[in-house]
Amino acid sequence: MVAVFLDIGSNINREANIQSCVDELINKFPDIFFSKSYESEAFGFEGDAFINLSAGFETDLSYPELKIFLKGIENQHARKRSQTKFISRTLDVDVLLYGDQILHPDNDVPRAEILKFPFVLFPLAEIAAEIVHPEQNKTIAELANESELDKNSITEVPGFPKLKIR
Repeated sequence: MVAVFLDIGSNINREANIQSCVDELINKFPDIFFSKSYESEAFGFEGDAFINLSAGFETDLSYPELKIFLKGIENQHARKRSQTKFISRTLDVDVLLYGDQILHPDNDVPRAEILKFPFVLFPLAEIAAEIVHPEQNKTIAELANESELDKNSITEVPGFPKLKIR
């Protein structure tokens, strides 16, 4: 089993798409846990605000199997793929950490956005504080505490998503 951490985001029909994704992830990974959800302005383009949150779970899926599963969820939510990096998205599910593996250059794991964007780093720090970033050799909490990213650029979305109690 390997510990996996994801970033989930949307700025198109945000609540419905994220809730549906969360429900699918809970069905596949019953022990999954989530950070709070945060709203932030679109970065790199003019667009509606995003909601992002982090998720963590353990899996026996290989990295390629996990990527296929997550792309399937994105595709079910009419995710449009483009060469343009910064565009509106119905759903974006990125693997931030896959155990302590470094999968560069073929895959962006650990994901570079952890250190670049407050809407990725701070939610991840809520649920993975003691996890060591495999390239930085610091815990996610240390990275968040030392970061110069603007934590005030993200705003909590209380009570979302709705998590079913099993």
